[in-house]
Amino acid sequence: MSKHLYWLDDASWASIEPLLPTGRRGAHRVDDRRVISGIMHMLKTGGRWRDCPAEYGPHTTIYNRFNRWSQQGVWEQIFYALTGATGVIGG
Repeated sequence: MSKHLYWLDDASWASIEPLLPTGRRGAHRVDDRRVISGIMHMLKTGGRWRDCPAEYGPHTTIYNRFNRWSQQGVWEQIFYALTGATGVIGG
């Protein structure tokens, strides 16, 4: 894997990791940091989900995580944490 695979530095990751949903039943979840980097890459480039570089994992995983977390409002909380905004949505 490329040493520049992750889009978030350690401090940014530490600020959002507690906000990620846990306890979902089913298959073992793949590396959240890698998947979030894949989502950020796709949002920045504006490409099709199926064209996501394989280094980030399966494109279906990248898309499904983005879609599911969008519906749950997780992205709003992540973006607030990354921008340093005060308050938590829905809290």
